[in-house]
Amino acid sequence: MNYECFEVTIEDSVAHIKLNRPEKRNSMNPAFWRELPEIIEDIDENVKARAIVISSTGPHFSAGMDLAAFSSKEPKTDKEARDMKIRHGASFYRSALNTQHTFNSIENCRIPVLAAIQGGCIGGGLDMITACDMRYASEDAFFTIFEVNIGMTADVGTFPRLVRQIPEGMVRELAYTGRNMMAKEAKEVGLINQVYPDQASMIEDVMRIAKEIASKPPLAVYGCKRMINYSHDHSTADSLDYIAIWNASMMQIPEMQEAMQANSEKRQGEFVELPPLKKNSSIP
Repeated sequence: MNYECFEVTIEDSVAHIKLNRPEKRNSMNPAFWRELPEIIEDIDENVKARAIVISSTGPHFSAGMDLAAFSSKEPKTDKEARDMKIRHGASFYRSALNTQHTFNSIENCRIPVLAAIQGGCIGGGLDMITACDMRYASEDAFFTIFEVNIGMTADVGTFPRLVRQIPEGMVRELAYTGRNMMAKEAKEVGLINQVYPDQASMIEDVMRIAKEIASKPPLAVYGCKRMINYSHDHSTADSLDYIAIWNASMMQIPEMQEAMQANSEKRQGEFVELPPLKKNSSIP
């Protein structure tokens, strides 16, 4: 399928989703918010891959929200201005929920999502990568909570996710100042897993990591992601209880035996795929 904002390829059980509007610095227009969850959910629901890599094209990963694409026409009368102001609040709330759904689809996806970032990762771009499981960057990458610079508060996922990933004081500094955080600093505070000299070496290694993940038992990987996400918002006792219940109902002895045998024989394991999801079904 052809997309306005993305190029999608699948090889060796790894789906590679590329932001593909470099001439617009991969800013997020209305099509972006519609297409990304469609792509993620299609891959997950139809079991098209075991890992996903999100990367970008051009000098910047993403300049964030394409504000020009969402701008409204100027009111011509005072009444029209009042009507637009009343409608704007409700419309903005609905729009925020829709954009939040786009990045929630990354976090809710059953399979791991890896982000490979070059150049600017600004505003909505930072929102997006915080929803990913792992993040990797080239040396020229930088990260900006840009919303304060345009009189907004970030509302698509940066704060609830970022405060779990780096120290709260750093989140506050970035949010209040709107400054750039370079890749080296991002790795030091724990936002980035690894920094690479350039985009090419980054993509090569991130694809290697994704293929390694894809070689593992899919149900076990899904269980790991589910447990890590659950543990974010629950006590240790609740998380341990949930993990025990999960393993009691989900753990498959044949898969464990195949994993151990494949490992001892130094070969690729032959594992059962995750079951396809019915459209609009809830994820357990």
